[in-house]
Amino acid sequence: MRFNWNYLKLFLLIVCITGLYSFSDYRSNQKKINGISLEFVSENNLFLSKDVVNKLLIQNYGSLKNVPKEDIVLNTIEKVIETNDMVKNAQVYLTINGELKSKIAQRQPIGRIGGLTQFYLDEDGKKMPLSRNYSARVPIITGKITGKSLEDVYVILQFVNDDDFLRKNIIGIHIDDEEKYQLRFRVENFVVNLGDVNDLEEKFSNFKAFYAKAMKDQTLDNYKIVSLEFDNQVVCTKI
Repeated sequence: MRFNWNYLKLFLLIVCITGLYSFSDYRSNQKKINGISLEFVSENNLFLSKDVVNKLLIQNYGSLKNVPKEDIVLNTIEKVIETNDMVKNAQVYLTINGELKSKIAQRQPIGRIGGLTQFYLDEDGKKMPLSRNYSARVPIITGKITGKSLEDVYVILQFVNDDDFLRKNIIGIHIDDEEKYQLRFRVENFVVNLGDVNDLEEKFSNFKAFYAKAMKDQTLDNYKIVSLEFDNQVVCTKI
């Protein structure tokens, strides 16, 4: 029987490739971390500094520099960074040259709860602690703070943030005892009774139409209350 040398050559080639890959993988794992790079990916990175993140890593791992790559568990490092209350999420990876990189997204507040216990409401509707580094310019929420009213406030804040006019002008939301909502504006002296959170698009559309006409007529200073509680109406109380 004639021996097929091609099979032997193929077998030896596979053995060589596997050996080279194993050796390369071993050498790669033996390499050590030669540096750490932190990057904040959010537009507004005001609540957390790189020094704070580095301190957090040092507290948990000591110095990561010169640690063998095989000893690094990336998922664990991500979870450690995400323990900081200002971090939304973190992605950690290793580069070919042995640099440990982390991309960090900070949480973004959209409202601030006033009263004895103060905190932010973030873009996901979750409670977020105040920062020692920076005070965000977001609407202040006052009045009857409950789980239900915070859910409603979050709905209002989402709508406000998506509208350039409302975002620039609304500085406060007050919750009365019946869990109805009152808006305060940056410049105007009147307050806006919003009522509940139903039909927000229609209510704000009506309000902006009223505002544009009253500004044109120079009558904005004549009102102390503007109510949007009634169907498809803007009811005003004069001073």
